[in-house]
Amino acid sequence: MAKDAHEPDGATDPVREMAREGKRLNRNFSWLAVLGVLLVIGGVVGLVYTGLATLTSMLLFGWLLLIGGVVGLLQAIQSRGTSYFWLAVVVAALNIAAGVVVIRHPEGSAEALTMFAALLFLTGGLFRLVGSVVVRGPQFGWTLLQGAFGLLLGLLVLFDWPDSSRYVLGVFFSLALLFDGLGLIAIGVGGRRIVSMVTPTPVSGAPPEQSESAPDQSNN
Repeated sequence: MAKDAHEPDGATDPVREMAREGKRLNRNFSWLAVLGVLLVIGGVVGLVYTGLATLTSMLLFGWLLLIGGVVGLLQAIQSRGTSYFWLAVVVAALNIAAGVVVIRHPEGSAEALTMFAALLFLTGGLFRLVGSVVVRGPQFGWTLLQGAFGLLLGLLVLFDWPDSSRYVLGVFFSLALLFDGLGLIAIGVGGRRIVSMVTPTPVSGAPPEQSESAPDQSNN
C-alpha cells in the first residue's frame, strides 16, 4: 500500500510515450520535406529567371553584410576597453560599408563578384592541372578533369564578362537552392520512414494478460 501511495496517478505508458514522440518527430521531418520542396521550387524558378536570381542573391548578400556589420558593431561597443576593440570596429564598419554598396549597386557588385569568381576558377583549374601533371598521384585522371573543367569554366565566364554577370551568380545561387532542397527532401522522407519503422504502435484496451485472466476469475 505504501508503494502504491508513492506512485503517481495515471502513470505514463512507455509505448504510448514512444508513439507520441514518434508523431512529433514525423511532424518535424515533414516540415523539413516541405522546406525542401520550397527550396527546390525556388531553385527551378531561379534557373528559369537567372537575371532575377542574380539580383536576389546580390540583395541577400548585401543585407547579410549589413546586418552582420551592425551586430558586430554592437558587440564591439559592448567589449570596449579590450585589446581587440578597434579591430572589431574596423571589421564591422567595413561590413556595413560593403553591405550598403552592394544594396545600392547590385548590378555593379554582381560584375565584380563574377570577375572574382572567374579568376578563382582560372587559378584553381590551373593549379589542379599543373599539380596533377607534376605529382601524378592515384587520382591523376580525376584531378586532371577537375582542373580542365575549372579552367574552361573560368575562361567562358571571363570571355563573356560583363554580360556573364547577369546569369552566373544566379545560376550558382539557384543550383545551391535546388541541391539543398533535394537534400532536405531526402532527409525528411528518410527520417519519416525510419521513425515509422522504430516507433511501436500502442495497443488500445486492456493488456492481453488481463483479458485472458478475466474468465479464470469469473469461474472462481
